[in-house]
Amino acid sequence: MRHPIWDTRSAMSAPNSSFDPKQVAALDASAIDGMVSDALTAIAEAGDLGALKDVRLSHAGDRSPLSLANREIGALPPAAKAEAGKRIGEARGIIKNALDARTQVLELERDEKVLVEEAVDVTLPVDRAPIGARHPLTTLMERICDVFIAMGYDIAEGPEVESEWVNFDALNVPPDHPARTMQDTFYVGSPDSGVVLRTQTSPIQIRAMLERPLPIYVVAPGRVFRTDELDATHTPVFHQVEGLAVDENITMADLKGTLDHFAAEMFGEGIVTRLRPSYFPFTEPSAELDVQCFVCRGASIGDPEKPCRTCGSEGWIEWGGCGMVNPRVLDAVGIDSSKYRGFAFGMGIERTLMFRNGVTDMRDMVEGDIRFSQAFGVES
Repeated sequence: MRHPIWDTRSAMSAPNSSFDPKQVAALDASAIDGMVSDALTAIAEAGDLGALKDVRLSHAGDRSPLSLANREIGALPPAAKAEAGKRIGEARGIIKNALDARTQVLELERDEKVLVEEAVDVTLPVDRAPIGARHPLTTLMERICDVFIAMGYDIAEGPEVESEWVNFDALNVPPDHPARTMQDTFYVGSPDSGVVLRTQTSPIQIRAMLERPLPIYVVAPGRVFRTDELDATHTPVFHQVEGLAVDENITMADLKGTLDHFAAEMFGEGIVTRLRPSYFPFTEPSAELDVQCFVCRGASIGDPEKPCRTCGSEGWIEWGGCGMVNPRVLDAVGIDSSKYRGFAFGMGIERTLMFRNGVTDMRDMVEGDIRFSQAFGVES
């Protein structure tokens, strides 16, 4: 027989599912609805992402009313815990969805505002860093190449350190010619080395005739070297462009037409050219090419009241040399001079730039002063 005390203790320790004390006030349905309403109002009123962050901490953080109410679930009887937990979870979900939606809206507004406020007008001139420029000699050589490419010519290149045979002998320049002395030519080593810095771009023409099949139409721009003093009109390193055409039935008329078109592209339509008899070892007959002064157009000739500084009131400006390729040059490279003929011409790039743009001192082109190049821009 059990002692009465054991029966009493056993009855007291058993759960009493019918016991239903008053719910904690924070978990009341109306209280939770109020928390959600306050949170949604604060979320809607957040004007930027910073304000929304504060709202998130206040209404969804560890110290928010919902988090504190969630801690009170433990004070409920077992039968009420599930319902209270579900109510808290639904409230948190509503607030989270509202926060996410508001975040997307505010981020979009921020990005649009940044695009407007931080927009850069790339057309405005810059004043902190200079734009820079390409050297006008480079752009002029490229323009000349474009002119001849449009006429069907190829661009030819060759080494700047050249053999004496290609630079002189193949071009019919005799061994005793003054140009072959050290007063005019840079020799690599000694005068007996047989290697020079090319004095003209004509060696490229020799290499073209040695290497290319006939007919040949090439233009050769490049840097050349001569032992000149640097002054307003001379420099020991300068640039030339030379053209060569070798074909059947080539005449001086073809040469004149080519040079007229070239001059018009360089100095403008309507420019007049003339050929003056001259002598070059590698052409026969040879001529100097003059262009009519593009400033006075010849009007200053014989008129002391209207002098022209560009042409010295002569009406013409010497531009370069030209002529029919000497048959000896064709024979030297193995071309049948009885069947093929050709013409050649050569102009200084620096001289052309001086004519085109009124540059008066050649030293400005080689000193590397950005202020000189900036005037020409970045023409391509």
